[in-house]
Amino acid sequence: MTPSDPRAVIVSSTAAQFEQSVTAGPHHLVVDEPTGVGGADAGPTPYDLLLAALGACTSMTLTVYARRKQWPLERVSVELTHARIHAKDCIDCEDSTLRLQRIERHVTLTGPLTVEQRARLLELADKCPVHKTLTGMLDIRTKLVDSP
Repeated sequence: MTPSDPRAVIVSSTAAQFEQSVTAGPHHLVVDEPTGVGGADAGPTPYDLLLAALGACTSMTLTVYARRKQWPLERVSVELTHARIHAKDCIDCEDSTLRLQRIERHVTLTGPLTVEQRARLLELADKCPVHKTLTGMLDIRTKLVDSP
């Protein structure tokens, strides 16, 4: 398959049960499920990649902003987890019959930053492009394409 966009991401199944071959521009990786659910654990799971995208975007956004402001940010580390919880466990949820997807994001900022700088950077974590995509109105359009 030749993508019309050279930066298109192409995901193809392999002979293994869950394993997927992923090409993103010039990069290649394998995505799989853990052995506990029938995969071979040959690569990160789809949710691992989702968390990695959010974490990388968060770190990049904070780093670029701090450099532009010439703040003494030395390093950003973002730890993320994903869980599905019952909405009844969510105080802010309107419908307790639903399951809520929750991402916990813990940001560590290293460097002699002021309290105000740290607060501003934490504020900006919610403004990274991937965060905005995940929390905004997302329109995914799927169409069937004939194989060559």
